[in-house]
Amino acid sequence: MRNSRTRSIVFTFVMILVIIGVSACGGATPAANNTSQPATQAPAATEAPEMESVPTEAPTEEPTEEPTAAPEEISTPDPATVAEFWEMDPANFTNSTVIDNVWMPMQPGMRWVLEGTAVDDEGNNLTRRIDFTITDLTKEIAGVQTVVAWIIDYNDGEVIEREVAFYAQDNDGNVWYFGEHPEELENGEFVKASPWIHGIEDARAGVKMVKDPQPGIAKYYQGWGPAVDWSDYGTIDQVGQETCVPVDCYSNVLVIAESSLGEVDAYQLKYYAPNVGEVQVGWKGEDATQEDLALIELVQLSPEELAEIHDMALELEQHAYEVSSDVYGQTTPMK
Repeated sequence: MRNSRTRSIVFTFVMILVIIGVSACGGATPAANNTSQPATQAPAATEAPEMESVPTEAPTEEPTEEPTAAPEEISTPDPATVAEFWEMDPANFTNSTVIDNVWMPMQPGMRWVLEGTAVDDEGNNLTRRIDFTITDLTKEIAGVQTVVAWIIDYNDGEVIEREVAFYAQDNDGNVWYFGEHPEELENGEFVKASPWIHGIEDARAGVKMVKDPQPGIAKYYQGWGPAVDWSDYGTIDQVGQETCVPVDCYSNVLVIAESSLGEVDAYQLKYYAPNVGEVQVGWKGEDATQEDLALIELVQLSPEELAEIHDMALELEQHAYEVSSDVYGQTTPMK
C-alpha cells in the first residue's frame, strides 16, 4: 500500500508599485498604480520562508501487531510426478466390449455384492453395501465401445448413490475406465451429480486393471476428471495372497492400493481373485473412511433380472441428460 504525502508551502506576494510624481525640476514622475502588470515584471516579491516539508502523516495509525499467518496450504503435487498417464488409442480397441481380463472379468449379468463397515466424516461407524452389476448395454465414448456397469451404494441400508460407469478392454488385455455418472441421493431425493467422461472437460480414460499386474509397475492413473477432482491412481501392492470372504476362500489374490492427489498416505486396498474379480476392500495409512468390505454374493442374473437392471440404467441416463447437459449431454446414448 502506498502512503500519500502532502506538502504545504505558503507564498505571500506583495507587490507595491509606488511612483511618486514630482516636479520636473526634481526629476520625479507623477504617482500611478498598475495592478495589471504581469508578476514577472514586478519587483521581487517578499516571499515567506519555505516551510519545512513535513509529511502529513497519514492519519496516525495505531501500531498493529503482525497479522497472524494463514494456515499453510497443502499444495497439490504435479500429477505427472505421482503416477503415469497411459495413452488411450481408440485403434487399439477392436473388440472392446469383450472383457475377459482374468482379474476383472465383466460379462453381462454378473453381479457382485460387497458388505462391511466404514467411518463417516463425523467419526461414526456405518454399515456399507455396494451392488455392482454388468449390464447388457454399451456406450460409445471417443470412438470406443464401452461396457456399462450399474452400481448402487448404500449407507446403513439407505441408497446414497446410483451410478453408471464405463469400461473397455484394449487389444493387449488391459481394462480401461472411461468415466462415470454418479448421482448422490438423500432421503431418496436427487442431490447432485458429479460426472466425468473421457474427452470432456479435460477428462481422460485410465487403466483400471493391467493385463499382467506385477510389483514394480509404475503407479498409473485409473482415470482423470479434473472438473470434479477425480484423480484416482493405482499401484500393485501385493500378489499371491490368500483371503477368505463369505462367498469363498481364494488364493493367488492380487492387491491393488488406490489413492488420489487429494490424499496423503491414505490408501484403499482392492483384493482381486483370479476369474472372479473384486472380493474384498481394505485400507492402510491415513485413510479416513477405513472401509472394510467383503464379497457376500456373486451371481449371474436371470434374463428377467438383467432386463430390470437394463431399464434402471436407461432411466438414470435419461436423468443424466437433464441434470448434466454440459458433460453427459455431450455423449451418445447407451444401446
